[in-house]
Amino acid sequence: MSVNLHKIKSPTIQLHHVVKKHFSLASRVSTKASELFSEEQRRQRENVGRIEKIEIRYLGLPQDTSLVMNRELSTPYDCARHIGEKYFRQSALALLDNKTPWDMRRPLRDSCTLQLLNFTSPEPHIANKVFWRSCSFLLGAVLQSSFKSEAGLHLHSFPKPNIKSGSFVHDIVLAKENWEPTVPELRALSIEMIKLSQKELPIERLDVDSQLATEMFHDNPLKREQIPSVASQNNGQVTVYRVGDHVDISKGPMMGSTGLLGRCTISAVHPIKEANEDGKYFYRMQGVALPAVLRIHHFAYAILENRSRKLNPAKLPNEPFEDAVAEQVA
Repeated sequence: MSVNLHKIKSPTIQLHHVVKKHFSLASRVSTKASELFSEEQRRQRENVGRIEKIEIRYLGLPQDTSLVMNRELSTPYDCARHIGEKYFRQSALALLDNKTPWDMRRPLRDSCTLQLLNFTSPEPHIANKVFWRSCSFLLGAVLQSSFKSEAGLHLHSFPKPNIKSGSFVHDIVLAKENWEPTVPELRALSIEMIKLSQKELPIERLDVDSQLATEMFHDNPLKREQIPSVASQNNGQVTVYRVGDHVDISKGPMMGSTGLLGRCTISAVHPIKEANEDGKYFYRMQGVALPAVLRIHHFAYAILENRSRKLNPAKLPNEPFEDAVAEQVA
């Protein structure tokens, strides 16, 4: 059964009508996981206790400098605000002690050196992987808010980012088989990604215990199945990320804001028939994007779009999760 979308009104990023049947761009996101995220985030901050100072040695433009920050409270984003507006707006992530990638909004634990990485660095390898992973996460947020409940959508996971594959990925389950989205439907999803970027929402990280993670994903049996394996490889903890009200599992790191996402196309949907079960039909959603600071000619971007439509060869959701957890939960 296909799911049809009414026409897009115009390039002004407006929908002409409410969509039919299953596919809807009216948000249905449950706020329970986000509320639990906020409660746990607040509890962890309150448990910090007496505030201790740490020294952060910033290395980079406009000049090296030392900052005195608060242990377990201050973040690289806070450090960047001291350095200048350009740096907290354009930095994708931090690099601690020249070796450890660190989320911009993740509290710092100890004194360290700090570098801020962006998408125009001479060696953008780490930032590019973070961008690709973040695109998968944001696609999950868009999908979660774009399907009506009767579609039976469950997000499964997104594999480890591989820039050479040509596409970012999010694997999902629907209650109906043979979904063949139209070009306007894919365009509508692309538009929703751009809208998310324009909101410049923070992307937040939190480590929670497996019990709380299970509660967060009480309505998603696929996530609940993954939690024990994830926790067993992370000292009993599950790392979750939030953007808006959307919460998902990922080992990270992610970029610090949706505003870093630029041009974006949700380009293809591939059925994964070998993973199908009774009442569960798996699909691999794929797309391509560029950071907001990068511009390329439309002809070159069209080549990237075409390449992104080929089935991404990353691990499929039907592979044994115990063996593939490190690849599937990127």
